[in-house]
Amino acid sequence: MSKKHDGGLVYSTDQGRMCPQCRHPQEQCSCGREQRPLGDGVVRVSRETKGRKGKGVTLISGIPLAEKELKAYTKELKAKCGTGGTLKDGIVEIQGDQRDILVPLLMQKGWVVKRSGG
Repeated sequence: MSKKHDGGLVYSTDQGRMCPQCRHPQEQCSCGREQRPLGDGVVRVSRETKGRKGKGVTLISGIPLAEKELKAYTKELKAKCGTGGTLKDGIVEIQGDQRDILVPLLMQKGWVVKRSGG
């Protein structure tokens, strides 16, 4: 019979506070940090109407920013377009067909931008 170890080391006299999941010092722990998976380095701008009762939205995916910065950047994009929108699972949704406005704005940031879809 083997004993299952549920808890982890919380404090070490050598290194101080420890992370119970990864057992690294608190300063070196990456468990709680948000890590955005890096894609292929291309920001894609597309338009979608599926499941929206015919109303079109512009989708922007692949923006290489962390969650907080992406949320602030989404707010900035919505203001530039003068419309509403949201951020869902790392994909920015802007109401209406705003591709002509958004592509130059994204290129100004130095990102490789491609139109995808129709």
